[in-house]
Amino acid sequence: MRRWWSPAAARIVAVYVAFSLAWILIGDRLAEAAKPASDGLRLTIEDAKGTLFVLITGALVYALVALHDQRQRALRQEQERAYDETLSGWAAALDLRDRSTAEHTSRVTELTVALARRAGLSGHDLVQVRRGATLHDIGKMGVPDEILLKPGALDDAEWVQMRRHPELAVQFLHGIGYLQPALDIPWCHHEKWDGSGYPRGLAGEQIPLAARLFAVVDVYDAVTCDRPYRGPMPHTEAMDLVRAGSGSHFDPEAVRLFDELMSDRSPRHDGAPERDRRP
Repeated sequence: MRRWWSPAAARIVAVYVAFSLAWILIGDRLAEAAKPASDGLRLTIEDAKGTLFVLITGALVYALVALHDQRQRALRQEQERAYDETLSGWAAALDLRDRSTAEHTSRVTELTVALARRAGLSGHDLVQVRRGATLHDIGKMGVPDEILLKPGALDDAEWVQMRRHPELAVQFLHGIGYLQPALDIPWCHHEKWDGSGYPRGLAGEQIPLAARLFAVVDVYDAVTCDRPYRGPMPHTEAMDLVRAGSGSHFDPEAVRLFDELMSDRSPRHDGAPERDRRP
């Protein structure tokens, strides 16, 4: 039954049935109000026949509209899957370019979606969080290999170019209409609660909620990964680092929710699998 339920079809049929019944039950009576009472039986039979006709045709209209609506929903779902598969392909291409980031995108995406759900986001908002997290580093496609793949620390000039990747992400994606609501994370995930982040120096609630949530997850994943110049930070130390950033780097509420989320999950072993990323 639920498969055939269509709010759009129900609204159309409700209007059709209401108007038709009003026409049958009221229109004839008003038009023939002056006729003798002996005509009452004929009008009642005509009303019954008209009502039955309206109900039958209404059911047929509902079936046709519901079928059309079902097909449209299936097409939209297929389109959404195609969109998301394309985004995953872009993220995979970036991971292939920098093998040290392998699986980073999938990890931070799933953890950010879980955190966003805990923050009260749902439905379309969660879809946009997932897309934004998937594309958070897409701007690094515009960063030269000698900087992106450099094994050691970056110098000041190299950091200037690396820190352009949020703006490059917006340049890449601004012409894609369905991704506009997902740009908050790629553009703002390096902003800081105290206003000392980049690229725009946003502070506090000027930073979109999705980006504030993602920032916590992104830093946690960064410090618990293996780098060429250091090993992964243990989970407990990483959580201490995140808590220490509350109110300066991070939204305090985002930190609180992340702390709850990680407490509810199985404790991680100290020392993470090999992985790396640049902030």
